[in-house]
Amino acid sequence: MTMQEEFLGRARGAAAESGHIFPDFAACEAALESGWGQSKLAVEANNLFGQKQSHPAIGESIAFPTKEYAHGAWMTVPAAWIKFVDWQACFAGRMALLSRLALAYPAYADALAARDGVSFVTLVSERWSTDPSRAAKVLAVWKRHNVLFSRQQRII
Repeated sequence: MTMQEEFLGRARGAAAESGHIFPDFAACEAALESGWGQSKLAVEANNLFGQKQSHPAIGESIAFPTKEYAHGAWMTVPAAWIKFVDWQACFAGRMALLSRLALAYPAYADALAARDGVSFVTLVSERWSTDPSRAAKVLAVWKRHNVLFSRQQRII
């Protein structure tokens, strides 16, 4: 099994345990956002989605700089991120955040009501990231590893 398959299996399991509505797709999002679990934020904070700290704060924080695209250019800015106790808590926290933000952002409300994972990823990606290619990148990971997910579902 490759490192990528191990990551996706572990992430899918954590997403399913957290009650995520589309655990296969959530695992692929986490792969993209966390560099397959290798980012400093994933390793030191179990934060697989680059989820920034809320106000009031949710649990512990960890500070790292981030790159943001604003005013036509990339810039590095300081940011506080949520430190999760484990991956399951990260997936649960992400779903809770999407639910809270659904009132303000219709794309999140639509994503939470989606009937399939492709729609979920497409809708979430409208606001989650400044990368306009985010949805296509997540879906490429899913297409490349879809056989793995089919195998896992038969085992469960």
